[in-house]
Amino acid sequence: MFRVFQHHISIATLSELLADSLTSFLAIVLGVMTFLHMSGTSPDLVSMSTALWAGLGFAFVMPLHCGLLGVYREGSERKTPRAKLGRALLGCLLGAPIAYQLAIKTMLDGTQAYQLMGFAAAYLVFGLVVVRGYLMTTWRSAFVQQRILIVGTGKEAHSVASDLKARRVQGHSVIGFYPAGEADHGVTDKRFNIFSSALSIKDIIQSHEINQIIVAVKEQRGGNVPMDQLLSARIQGIPVLDLAAFYEQTTGEVPVDSLKASWLVYGQGFAQDRTRMAIKRLFDIVSSSTLLLLASPIMLITMLAIKLESEGPIIYRQERVGLGGKSFMCLKFRSMSTDAEKDGVAVWAKKNDSRVTRVGAFIRKTRIDELPQILSVLKGEMSMVGPRPERPTFVEQLKQQIPYYDIRHSVKPGVTGWAQVKYSYGASVEDALHKHQYDLYYVKNNSLFLDLLILFETVSVVIFREGSQ
Repeated sequence: MFRVFQHHISIATLSELLADSLTSFLAIVLGVMTFLHMSGTSPDLVSMSTALWAGLGFAFVMPLHCGLLGVYREGSERKTPRAKLGRALLGCLLGAPIAYQLAIKTMLDGTQAYQLMGFAAAYLVFGLVVVRGYLMTTWRSAFVQQRILIVGTGKEAHSVASDLKARRVQGHSVIGFYPAGEADHGVTDKRFNIFSSALSIKDIIQSHEINQIIVAVKEQRGGNVPMDQLLSARIQGIPVLDLAAFYEQTTGEVPVDSLKASWLVYGQGFAQDRTRMAIKRLFDIVSSSTLLLLASPIMLITMLAIKLESEGPIIYRQERVGLGGKSFMCLKFRSMSTDAEKDGVAVWAKKNDSRVTRVGAFIRKTRIDELPQILSVLKGEMSMVGPRPERPTFVEQLKQQIPYYDIRHSVKPGVTGWAQVKYSYGASVEDALHKHQYDLYYVKNNSLFLDLLILFETVSVVIFREGSQ
């Protein structure tokens, strides 16, 4: 895993991004060289310099389009190589006009420009198919393979192994379990080795080429964990992670069942200094102003559609809990009938909720109903990115049932958030728990880079109707 600012990015994802950039760069350069050869023109310093700069520009633009289409999304919703190739090719089509402006129109006009564009597009499609269809499936799996030894044989250890298999976390292979002084009966899954405690961890590392150790023991006091052996492995350069750190790096969430207050107090992250707050506020003002300008026509059409379909207010105001536990009025386009909560009792929203109007169903799926919250961002009550705000009734309920729930109120709530792009639709206490674990990750590791990443992934979620509504 690479750490960019405070966010973890897998080597697999980084290798995909670099491969797409290199493929895009070479497609433009080879396209120019092929055209010059076919036209009988000798390459000169000016033409090759233009091609190189154009290639560098497209090497940046192409991954940008792929990112907007969710090609590099990580987590439980990872796409198959075929699906990723399809989205990469779609990104190629979207990037073609930009390639034309960057590389082709600056050099040639008319029929010759189209010929050059054809060469470059052919190289790009061929390169994407070859790299993603063959090289990435062989080279990447060999290069980034994590051979994991799990210390512990209890339910926590079994849960780690099962999660890695269920989530299809690529490049991770559980080699076996190393017994620790646990009181439970241990795992019974015969798919994995259970090494003898008579062996040393050092010997297991050497004989099985272990390159990562996960300590899956909830109670580590009283000699339950072989600290001396783990220290020796750590000195050798083998990463040693506890449960919280492992899930944080591989899934982008912080599981509350393996979380301790001491980890929150002494661990890195949760930084909300003045510099970060000033940068985030500037980011909110710029991004919300830009979005408001671009979305104004859509908002006007939505207001008209809501008014024509049913009587009642166009904007729905609802009390939500924000920064520091203070309440504010959250604004949305009304997507439900006016008597959705006629008895005054707060009710969890549901998938395919019968209270949702026809216009409301569309604007909820496309997230158009959230656009009025841009005004709350400009006002300073919300941020563009952050945990989604909840209603006071639900907050009181969830605080009693979910550990550390109040931590989410240490930052401003957001129009979109990490939980919204990582977790599928749900509206229950159990769903709130899963979303809270993603929100904990965001609060701990929030940065301008992560905010930009979430905005990019939100585009993919909206286009392909992934994640939460």
